[in-house]
Amino acid sequence: MSISLNAEARDDLGKGASRRLRRLTGGTPAIVFGGAKNRKPQSVTLVHKDLWKASETAGFYSSVITLNIAGKEEPVIVKDIQRHPAKNEIQHVDFLRVTKSNLINILVPLRFINEASAPAIKIQGGTVSHAKSEVEITCLAANLPECLTIDMQDVAIGGIVHLSDIVLPKGVTIRALRLGDDHNQAIATISGSKGS
Repeated sequence: MSISLNAEARDDLGKGASRRLRRLTGGTPAIVFGGAKNRKPQSVTLVHKDLWKASETAGFYSSVITLNIAGKEEPVIVKDIQRHPAKNEIQHVDFLRVTKSNLINILVPLRFINEASAPAIKIQGGTVSHAKSEVEITCLAANLPECLTIDMQDVAIGGIVHLSDIVLPKGVTIRALRLGDDHNQAIATISGSKGS
């Protein structure tokens, strides 16, 4: 998936400046940081309606986004997003620059497939429950998957799917699993029906 957003550099900083920006221009303040060691953070403004539309697409939070800043393309990922508590409004975004050689840590969604056709559910009347909907991975930007897929087809009644059961794309690791076996959390289970 390819997501591209236009941004303008801004010098007017601070909370008051951010409020004015949102109120007067309909823009959303953001900051771009990280990348090479000597690169400074850059404050930018995005068009709110374009940012909102992009944020509603699948994969926005787990994709490399191209920011076009003054004619220069900057590959980034979303590190934090602040939304208004009552309005459909994004108030601020933190973007992290990504490079070809630096590993990134990012949350990606889990996609469970073949639940309806799994014998434990379709024939035996089991019920699936998800303990997690996303997981933090480490990879290079070039290897970033839009999601991780978990096939529930062969999970039996009483079966538990753990983080270590996820088939990972090349170059992708799950951060929790690097911390040891006691971090191998359950992500889904199929429990039996009352009559089984």
